[in-house]
Amino acid sequence: MRARASHLRVLLSRALAPSRPHPPARALPQITGLGGSQFGASFLGRARFFSADASTAAQGGSKPPAAAASATGGDGGGDGQSGKSEQADAGKSVRGGPVSWLSFLLLLVTGGGIIVYYDKEKKRHIEELKNRTSAVKPGQSVGTAAIGGPFKLLNHDGKPVTEKDFFGKWTLLYFGFTHCPDICPDELQKMAAAIDKIKEKAKLDVVPVFITVDPERDTVEQVRDYVKEFHPDLIGLTGTTDEIRQVARAYRVYYMKTEEEGSDYLVDHSIVMYLMNPKMEFVKFYGKNYDTDSLADGIIKEIKEHK
Repeated sequence: MRARASHLRVLLSRALAPSRPHPPARALPQITGLGGSQFGASFLGRARFFSADASTAAQGGSKPPAAAASATGGDGGGDGQSGKSEQADAGKSVRGGPVSWLSFLLLLVTGGGIIVYYDKEKKRHIEELKNRTSAVKPGQSVGTAAIGGPFKLLNHDGKPVTEKDFFGKWTLLYFGFTHCPDICPDELQKMAAAIDKIKEKAKLDVVPVFITVDPERDTVEQVRDYVKEFHPDLIGLTGTTDEIRQVARAYRVYYMKTEEEGSDYLVDHSIVMYLMNPKMEFVKFYGKNYDTDSLADGIIKEIKEHK
């Protein structure tokens, strides 16, 4: 027994010695072969574990943190992985965060530059269009509007009249109808007053002409009685439905029956006066917005410019 105990102490002292290598693997079989107890084998195994732990700790103290972290296992490896995932998450949060002030500033400057460039290009394009429309090239002629044309009607005396009967005279035409409640009488009164003012101011003769757009009711007699109420020189013209349609189309005049109740109805039509030169060519039109003075002055100006 004493020999066995002495032998066990020698083995234990070798195992616990830090500067000596671990006992060979055959030491355990030697002990067990000698009939050692289970207690001795268990004690020796624990001694080897503590010795390996101490040796690892001694070597780990001399390694850098990165190497020590890589040398650890188990929980240490889990901690390393969690550290890496935290760093990755931190990187993601930085990269996927809101737009920085620098990016916003660049976006703002770029957008402003685009808007300024577009505005300049738009203005330049408008100026080019204006220059093209206002510039008249050499040899280029500007034509008159396609208003007017041949017609054949009856005057208020029942005599046939064509556009040729007005050649050599300045003519002012108005389209209306005798049953018109207010607009036609107002326009014809303005026309009559302007004709007198033109003769008084400029010593110019202009022939006033009234053409009906209601041929069904405006007979020769009806037109004769109507024109006498406004001016002694006012000429009234009427005709068949087709003839009136043709002359209205030639002078681009719109008219249509409205609020028809049997024989009583109104006619919606264009409210325009047409100034025609001595060749019965269109010169200018005057709308309802012209008063007597502006109408007379405008006609005088056009006649003087065309002489």
